[in-house]
Amino acid sequence: MRIDLTDTTASHINKALVRGRRAIGSPAVGMVLTMVVVTDEENAHDALKAAEQAAQEHPSRTLVVIRRPSRTTRRHTPSRVDAEVRVGSDAGSGEAVLLRLFGEVAEHADSVVLPLLLPDAPVVVWWPVDGPDAPAKDPLGALAQRRITDAYAVDRPLERLAARAGAYAPGDTDLAWTRLTPWRSMLAAALDQAGARVTSAVVESEADNPSAELLARWFADRLRVPVERVVTGGPVVTAVRLRTTDGDVLIDRPEGAVARLSIPGQPTRALALKVRTTAELIAEELRRLDPDEAYAAALRAEVRAPRAKAVPAMAPAAKARSTKARSTKAAPVPPQRAHQHENQEKHDA
Repeated sequence: MRIDLTDTTASHINKALVRGRRAIGSPAVGMVLTMVVVTDEENAHDALKAAEQAAQEHPSRTLVVIRRPSRTTRRHTPSRVDAEVRVGSDAGSGEAVLLRLFGEVAEHADSVVLPLLLPDAPVVVWWPVDGPDAPAKDPLGALAQRRITDAYAVDRPLERLAARAGAYAPGDTDLAWTRLTPWRSMLAAALDQAGARVTSAVVESEADNPSAELLARWFADRLRVPVERVVTGGPVVTAVRLRTTDGDVLIDRPEGAVARLSIPGQPTRALALKVRTTAELIAEELRRLDPDEAYAAALRAEVRAPRAKAVPAMAPAAKARSTKARSTKAAPVPPQRAHQHENQEKHDA
């Protein structure tokens, strides 16, 4: 069920939610948290879809905040709030409200959201694109116990990580860190099986990959060893190598959803290591609302600047042989000239 409200207030939105629940025969509120999604018009559909899919595991009231401020100071847009209320099958396992804020009210979104929060329930704020450098100091972020950003959705992700490291507050997290959960669990299990001391680590990925940067910082913080960042063609994290006293522990995933795990003294095995969807990442973050101390430590650690992966150079002798072979290779003869050459041989015979 959908209810459209134009130039409305928080009171009317709450009444529409109650009216919608009664219309579908579910007057009780069964949500466990409030999810506030702060995005723009372009990304609102995908963000709401991911939030609704995550609500299958964590029933929640989803508030999508879409700011529509005045484009110019000369043409002033009157302040108003338009809302689209969704309940029942149109909102997944919870209920959703799309809030479009026009004019000056777009700068005070917290005053619109506050009356719509579920009482006595946790609040999570998610910025799918272009989150703030200091999420806890943002007016909406200050309402939440958990603040989720995504360093993949900014132009200079490594610079954003540095800014957020200086402004970190308990409850902050980033989906670039959440994407590393399968990598971290598999690497920890592999080290337990290897039973050797790690001497250094190498993380290979595409350039400016925030997940690879956080993984390298996590190694530097937890293992206290030198960590090298190597730039490859990607996509995302392609390989992680932990050098130990007994040999290398390697997880290699050049492409696709299957990786290869190598442990010294054991046969190489295949691992399922797919790139997870945004909905799966959000659902994982909603399972825990306490501060993520591992993320905080990794965010503040430091590693060396990444280097490009070297392409093996051809030896001088092999290069000379290759050049000679190319120069002596017969060029293809056009069909017409080949026919003339055949007739000439018959005449000479």
